[in-house]
Amino acid sequence: MAAKFKAGDTVFIVESNRFIREAQIKSCAGGMYLLKFKDSDGGIKLKEHRLFASREDAEASIRKEEKKPVRRSPYDYM
Repeated sequence: MAAKFKAGDTVFIVESNRFIREAQIKSCAGGMYLLKFKDSDGGIKLKEHRLFASREDAEASIRKEEKKPVRRSPYDYM
């Protein structure tokens, strides 16, 4: 299976299901990608399924919190 991304590509990742960060791929080996963040000197190593080609794709992957119905106790009605 061919790699979807290659060294030098810009990708986006989702951190903590809330923050989207832009990074550049430095290398790929064994299905793991070494990334360098564009907004800091930091980096991280991730698998391909955690990488997104565009910011819109990354935003679409973020789970939205669903509002659950409020359950009331019978004592609330007295």
